[in-house]
Amino acid sequence: MKEFYINHLETGVEFQDFFMVKSIAVKMGANKKQYLDLMLGDCTGEITAKKWDVSDAELPALNEIKEGDIIKVKAGVTEWNGMRQLRVMRIRKAVEQDEQELWDFIKAAPEKTQDMFDYICRAVEAMSDVDLKAISRRMMEENKEQLLYYPAATKNHHSQYGGLLYHMKRMIDMGERACLVYKNLKRDWVVCGVIIHDMEKIREIESNELGIASGYSFEGQMLGHLVQGVKYVDRLAGELGIPKEKAIMLEHMILTHHYEPEFGSPKKPLFPEAELLHYLDMMDAKMFDMEAALAATRPGEFSDRVWTLDNRKLYKPTTDTE
Repeated sequence: MKEFYINHLETGVEFQDFFMVKSIAVKMGANKKQYLDLMLGDCTGEITAKKWDVSDAELPALNEIKEGDIIKVKAGVTEWNGMRQLRVMRIRKAVEQDEQELWDFIKAAPEKTQDMFDYICRAVEAMSDVDLKAISRRMMEENKEQLLYYPAATKNHHSQYGGLLYHMKRMIDMGERACLVYKNLKRDWVVCGVIIHDMEKIREIESNELGIASGYSFEGQMLGHLVQGVKYVDRLAGELGIPKEKAIMLEHMILTHHYEPEFGSPKKPLFPEAELLHYLDMMDAKMFDMEAALAATRPGEFSDRVWTLDNRKLYKPTTDTE
């Protein structure tokens, strides 16, 4: 039975417990001594870990530990550069008699994936634009198997079982509310844009059926999901007979949703629904990262630094602010 979860680890504590290996490598330090560099995870989050002064005699056992393995560590919780880190004293692979529950180590979206899938499909069926409905329905149907478990990232926001669906579902929910405020927005374009914008992450990211990403595919590394998404829409638009103007506008939504060239978008949005798509995407990512950071923070204290939030340390109030 797992006792110590990452979100509850306090600086200065020493403990023993099980974690899943997210990444592992033996590296050489500035002092010319070998050390083990790890990223460990459980259902509450991830944490970096170091085992210093690794000897050559330890290497055969350490080389047997791979990404996705469950390990047992004895470690102390330290702080480095404003973030918690584990100083590992002992480490070994878990064996069958350890009897660990796999879901203790897997981050998962807080809603059932089939429920989220059905929610998005209902949003599609409510569309009045036949072309946007057709391409949205086709994408949901073609990718259903992977959508039910795929993460939306290899790390950071929505890097969890069902994370891509959770990201899409919340964006649609916010997008439909925005359409009630900004009357010029076309609801069908907003919903369709959300569905198509990250769909090719399924082929950009390599993930197992537990939603654990192991890295990027060859195509994902060479092209990225924006270019992959444009290609996908172009193919489906041809098959479905979608007019050229609509097809190009959909491709534009995918191409521009990262907004800045340094994040992969060669152009900025040129119509309102494309502009909104960027902000829905950005908002959901930041809210997710804030929620995750504060879940691991005690009231009246500051979180670890959050790299995706410009290295900010977030504050969790002591009083109920609802």
